Amino acid sequence: MRKIAVINQKGGVGKTTTAVNLSAALAEQGKRVWLIDLDPQAHASLHLGFGMQEEYLSVYDVLTDETPLANVCHQVEDNLWLTPSHIDLAAAEMELSGAVGREIILRDKMADVHQEFDYIIFDCPPSLGVLTLNALTTADEIYLPLQPHFLALHGLSKLLRTIELVARRLNSNLRLTSLVYCLFDTGTRLANEIVGDVEYFFAQHQGSDSMWAEVTSFDTRIRRNIRLAEAPSYGQSIFQYAGDSNGAQDYRSLAMEVMKQTQQLSRSAPMSSATQTDGEDSEAQDFSADQDQPWLYHSR
Repeated sequence: MRKIAVINQKGGVGKTTTAVNLSAALAEQGKRVWLIDLDPQAHASLHLGFGMQEEYLSVYDVLTDETPLANVCHQVEDNLWLTPSHIDLAAAEMELSGAVGREIILRDKMADVHQEFDYIIFDCPPSLGVLTLNALTTADEIYLPLQPHFLALHGLSKLLRTIELVARRLNSNLRLTSLVYCLFDTGTRLANEIVGDVEYFFAQHQGSDSMWAEVTSFDTRIRRNIRLAEAPSYGQSIFQYAGDSNGAQDYRSLAMEVMKQTQQLSRSAPMSSATQTDGEDSEAQDFSADQDQPWLYHSR
């Protein structure tokens, strides 16, 4: 089972679109997929037909109450389950501010789940607060969706620093494994230059001991496609709404790459679990990040 957090603190880069439609694409291929919506905006839930006006248990109840995670798992399509979010989740950061171990509540609740899945995918909020930390302490991998645009890259070093701190203090298995380029304009020089800059930056870390030393980019580029923007308003994945569109083709292609990646991981030696350091819970509260690095300021 692979546990993947889809994360970017910059909004509007295709994060939720990728979390939802990659989950649906994997489910279409017969994989058992569980999507957990941790964003108070609940866009992933809305995308799959869960309206915020409805009365239902959500991940808010899991994090702030004694509700078991398994009780908030709804099947929404063949092979696809959803733990929905709710607008109330916006208050969770404040409600949990004084809770001991607030960054690992989801991880502890996940330990009590016995249902088998091939993939668990977390849709994280566009911030680096307690909700995102819960996803990072529970997941083993991170997929980073990026729009090849200067403003979408601004602040990336802060995100990488946060991921590094979480890996060091709370989740020694966590790795940034893959980049997904979204909203891609294939005909523009800027998109290709930005991709080149990002690839160069991560290539500099190959062979190092950093937790993104083995990060790769998916060959699939998620092209701009109006059908992807329309699908959420119908409460459907792109495959239900416009299964022959470019958006559906791109996410099917991405899902095939993810499954190929899974096969490669299964053939490699399993990652050893290092013992977490003492006092990690208390250290997790202070995540000061470095300033943006010069490489982010793209020179034309």
